[in-house]
Amino acid sequence: MNEPEDDVLVGRVAAGDHAAFARLMARHMRRAIGIARGVGRNPADADEIAQDAFLRLWTHAARFDPARGGFTPWFARIVLNLTLDHRRRPAALELESADTVADTTPDALTRLIGAERDALLQAGLDQLGERQRAAIVLFHYEGIAGRDCARILDISEDAFESLLARARRKLRRSLTPIAPDARAGRKETGS
Repeated sequence: MNEPEDDVLVGRVAAGDHAAFARLMARHMRRAIGIARGVGRNPADADEIAQDAFLRLWTHAARFDPARGGFTPWFARIVLNLTLDHRRRPAALELESADTVADTTPDALTRLIGAERDALLQAGLDQLGERQRAAIVLFHYEGIAGRDCARILDISEDAFESLLARARRKLRRSLTPIAPDARAGRKETGS
């Protein structure tokens, strides 16, 4: 049995079809959470943002225009906008300042190394501007095609490729440790 395309399902959602809405949620919830988690600074908010995005889908499905692109870029744009709006709101409580509980599982060392790597990557992503961060998350984390990423960000494909290249360079620079000798050499040549 052939499953209906997302564009068809959105039309059904606009008519109030709960089953079509459930199918879209099943297909796209993981990606919505992934975008919200990757672009937002607080992964704990990702579920809430994804749910808000699906609420927007339910209430605004009639606004979907397949002639302007497919469902994926349209919906990803909703998730991205909600995530950026959420990031701009002041935080009610900074959880990063709370004490952390030590990991007592047998494989703690492996988890610690992974957490350190993830923290370094997150710190590098945090140094990117919103659009560069969104480009990295949409393309590399969520695997969305470049042309669809360009639609989501409302820029041309060439502009997206340039944005992604700049984001990669900046991220690479922030993740590349500078050796003490190299730093000293730069100071000497800069004087």
